[in-house]
Amino acid sequence: MSSPCKFFGWSAVLALAALLAGCASVQAPLPPSLELPKPPTDLRALRKGDHVYLFWSVPTQTMDRQTVRHPGPTRICRGVEALLSTCGTPVGNVGPVANAPEKKSAVNTRVQASFVDTLPRELQQNPTRMATYAVEPLNLQGRSAGLSNQVHVPLASTLPPPTNFRAQLTADGVVLTWNCGQSQNPLSNLRYIDRIYRRTPDSGTDVALADVECTAGRIEDRTIEWQKTYEYRITPVTVVILPPGNGPCPRTPSQEGSGPDSDCIIATIEGDDSTPQKVFTNDVYPPAVPTGLQAVFSGPGQPPFIDLVWAPNTDADLAGYNVYRHEPGGPPVKINTEPVKTPAFRDANVSAGKAYLYAISAVDARGNESARSEEASESVPPAP
Repeated sequence: MSSPCKFFGWSAVLALAALLAGCASVQAPLPPSLELPKPPTDLRALRKGDHVYLFWSVPTQTMDRQTVRHPGPTRICRGVEALLSTCGTPVGNVGPVANAPEKKSAVNTRVQASFVDTLPRELQQNPTRMATYAVEPLNLQGRSAGLSNQVHVPLASTLPPPTNFRAQLTADGVVLTWNCGQSQNPLSNLRYIDRIYRRTPDSGTDVALADVECTAGRIEDRTIEWQKTYEYRITPVTVVILPPGNGPCPRTPSQEGSGPDSDCIIATIEGDDSTPQKVFTNDVYPPAVPTGLQAVFSGPGQPPFIDLVWAPNTDADLAGYNVYRHEPGGPPVKINTEPVKTPAFRDANVSAGKAYLYAISAVDARGNESARSEEASESVPPAP
């Protein structure tokens, strides 16, 4: 039978061996994190007039895959080189932006940062030149892990917005008129067009209606719906064209299929917007007056009646027609109770030996009624 003391002795030995094995696996302590934010890879740029709008995601991790706990400022870098190797003298700084606390419902949500840069006029003299942008996030000690992805913005100058912009409602749509701006130093590789935008308050989004030559100064929007509010604005657009003999044309997908003699567009730059114009499309305009009215009597062997036919009205909001009748010397009276849906009507309420004169009007969905057509007359023969 084993002694209790001997059993206790073996247990102590095994415990000591396990402890020594654990101590042997201890590694050297890791160096402290330098807290260098990981440079963004989603920098985006949009130019409008003299301003360049930059957007990017605030870094959430450091270069050693730690969470950014104490973000520093971010430098805004701009140059005219095709590739920036360093930031150089920044054109601006964005203060520290803390990331939102992580939530289970928004694990992939990132905080967005932005900056607006104003381009100096002297940079906009060469229409084929490009500006290169990058951002450089820093830690609290002013150190960084490098630049973000780099984006390019064309530097051609833009025209000021058009003046005397007006929007007027007509029976056919909204007519837009304006005075075109002119470049004081026109260049052969630049074209200027005007882009018309339309917005409805219920959608809140802009729709580009058309690009027209700058000198046009007029366009008609026939795609409106009645009883709605629209807001219009005009944006001058500079189109940069690659001069002939300067290499192959880098066509965009929208230019595929263009002929060899067509312009090679390498950039389009929107200028500042005109003052917006609001229009409420109140439909007070009647349909077109019906034409081609004819009246034909029929009666032998059956009760007498007079058939009316006319050319159909093509107005999109047409609700129908009204039929007016009178005898010579009498006032016209509407003889239909509801709008007639088709361009034909049979008048069976006629008497033998009388003459009748007819006219037709058109009515739209909002009750606007046109003037009456030219009259057509027909007589019912006397009874035998």
